[in-house]
Amino acid sequence: MDVKTAFFHGDLEENIYIKQPKGFVVKGKEDYVCKLTKSLYGLKQAPRQWYKKFESVMIQQGYKKTISDHCAFVRKFSNNYFIILMLYVDDMLIVGHDSSRINLLKKELSKSFAMKDLGPARQILDMEIIRDRKSKKLWLSQEKYIEKVLQRFHMNKAKAVSTPLANHFKLSTRHAPSNDDEKARMQHIAYRPAVGSLMYAMVCTRPDIAHAVGVVSRFLSNPGREHWNAVKWIMRYLRGSSSLKLCFGIGELVLHGYTDSDLAGDVDTRKSTSGYLVTFAGGAVAWQSKLQKCVALSTTEAEFIATTEACKELLWMKKFICELGFTQKMYILYCDSQSAIYLCKNPTFHGRSKHINVKYHWIRDVLDSRSLELVKIHTNDNCSDMLTKILPRGKFEACCVGAGLAHTPT
Repeated sequence: MDVKTAFFHGDLEENIYIKQPKGFVVKGKEDYVCKLTKSLYGLKQAPRQWYKKFESVMIQQGYKKTISDHCAFVRKFSNNYFIILMLYVDDMLIVGHDSSRINLLKKELSKSFAMKDLGPARQILDMEIIRDRKSKKLWLSQEKYIEKVLQRFHMNKAKAVSTPLANHFKLSTRHAPSNDDEKARMQHIAYRPAVGSLMYAMVCTRPDIAHAVGVVSRFLSNPGREHWNAVKWIMRYLRGSSSLKLCFGIGELVLHGYTDSDLAGDVDTRKSTSGYLVTFAGGAVAWQSKLQKCVALSTTEAEFIATTEACKELLWMKKFICELGFTQKMYILYCDSQSAIYLCKNPTFHGRSKHINVKYHWIRDVLDSRSLELVKIHTNDNCSDMLTKILPRGKFEACCVGAGLAHTPT
């Protein structure tokens, strides 16, 4: 569903006046102003007032917004039936068991807003939705978006490569332009738009490029030729893998979390990279590759910090799916560092860990309360490994499979 002129539906709480629009000035009252009774596009209040209006209508229909995500509304019926509505500005997705109840909701919404029914969901926010109801599988694809990006930056005919980054890329600020001529040449290169375009694909459906995009985004303020070569390498990888899709339905309806880190991977600051990946129904639903805020003094410390960050995300996902009506016996976070697991479970401080920020030791309380379980996994089976470092082709492809990435519906 799509809401027409969504921001016009908001009710203003303040007194706001505007000049008379050109072509609509009343003769003899040229010095008068108009008082707004509804919000307009361009007002800073407009998005908030639109959401409050939509929320009130959904509550009137018996729906509850989830605490974990205020843009998700749920209503449960008898026989364990439910309807979930997800709102993104003026676009919404509706899912449920009973099509008649969904149609009733559409009619009620159409009474309050000017709605456009786009039918079964096939595309939203440049993501294509592909279904196979017989096999109970669903794919999310951005192939068309990626093709547009490659064509925009003239990489649609580039030679494909097998990994997002290669080992010969040791990107650093020393690769930044060192003279006026180099700076002038880089000003004609659309480095920031290219990284931004890659970042949108990474955020939506492509966890496999998360680490590479994170690396090149560190040099947005002053990129050099080597940084641009790395961006083009990522596009060459997408040239050969644009058909990769996130597949759901190949596993159980269970949340699994994976966490990993490298040590001092950033050449300039020597900070480590934390990475986590959460899967549901066999496909990745949350992932992150991010530099840690402090310099880790050991592999154990880097893994410990990464595990704490992954724990926070998994707990949020646990709370969210519980509000949607899904439950599971135990929520497991997989880590490939035995020493980090021992440090998470050890309630005492010692010389090697007393310098670690107190906030990271919060995970011990989580494990003590049995909110989730921290389990050792072999490095070869840890699919979050691709979020923290450059991997050889075989290991990288195994991580992609673990994240639920597949080329074609089979």
